[in-house]
Amino acid sequence: MKYIDEFRDGQLARNLAASIAAEVRPDRRYAFMEFCGGHTHAISRYGITGLLPAAVRMIHGPGCPVCVLPIGRIDQAIGIALDRGAIVCTYGDTMRVPASGSLSLMRAKARGGDIRMIYSAADALTIARENPDREVVFFAIGFETTTPPTALVIRQAHEEGLANFSVLCCHVLTPSAITHILESPEVRDYGTVPIDGFVGPAHVSIVIGTKPYEPFAEAYRKPVVIAGFEPLDVMQAILMLVRQVNDGRHVVENEFTRAVNRDGNLAAQRVVADVFELRDHFEWRGLGEVPFSALRIREPYARFDAERRFGLVYTPVPDHKQCQCGAILRGVKQPTDCKLFGTVCTPENPMGSCMVSSEGACAAHWSYGRFRDIAVKAA
Repeated sequence: MKYIDEFRDGQLARNLAASIAAEVRPDRRYAFMEFCGGHTHAISRYGITGLLPAAVRMIHGPGCPVCVLPIGRIDQAIGIALDRGAIVCTYGDTMRVPASGSLSLMRAKARGGDIRMIYSAADALTIARENPDREVVFFAIGFETTTPPTALVIRQAHEEGLANFSVLCCHVLTPSAITHILESPEVRDYGTVPIDGFVGPAHVSIVIGTKPYEPFAEAYRKPVVIAGFEPLDVMQAILMLVRQVNDGRHVVENEFTRAVNRDGNLAAQRVVADVFELRDHFEWRGLGEVPFSALRIREPYARFDAERRFGLVYTPVPDHKQCQCGAILRGVKQPTDCKLFGTVCTPENPMGSCMVSSEGACAAHWSYGRFRDIAVKAA
């Protein structure tokens, strides 16, 4: 299949692995964070870690949009459905994220809430048109990738004068989160999370381009390589990062040139800027309050803001005491460091958000890495 098999070729992967091993210096170690959950999934699925030399360590970052969604925001969506009688629409993985009181959106649906899984933001708008006597709320999550479709449906609702449609906006921003990680005590003060560079996200960068990463690559002296999601994309990006570290460079490079450019999708950026503005702060699961890291709906479209329409007040809710999702999202721990992993916490019964989405580190390791762990222990 053109443009798929070429990026999964085993011999090319072995050649890249040999090139990485040849470039790695014997007197140092390399630690790279793959920010995007899609890369975490690819690394686990294709066994990339096993092809890398021992000196190269990959650290999972908070780039799974479902994983970083805090409990308090899910509680808001559940409350709109159960207490206000609204139809709540959202994407599939969001339905299963654990919330307060042993609930999730899926369990709230079983209790009588009209909560519907949709495949696109436009589906929520269709449901609003079909139910003019009901309040319809789109629980919108995701990074810059899914933000333009949300902006478009808000503009469409505005043009049509749909009085029963609103959006509970939980869209978050990648560059702010990376900066927050670099400023964290684990990275900056204690050194418990050594980061020499980043594998930059693919889909996000199609929208925003490579330019937004340049300031922190320079300020924090950390190289960034934007990579596609195929295994050879990721391995090529790792090779490029190793070379930058060896050369003492810290610039933004683009491995994913077939889809990403420096400026990004300007049309998508314009519609987002028209509908949304920055929040002063927003809570991320695992990261806490991150300043200027999320979006809210601008005043001209305020009647489509579910937080204003329903008078919602955000209340932070702590994670399960034994769940290590927060530490995993910060790169402090691995999935197998959590006592719940693979015992009470599985994809069928997730205790934390990292086990819900296939892009989550725990779910990826459950699917592709746990058997390797068993083999290592047996040996």
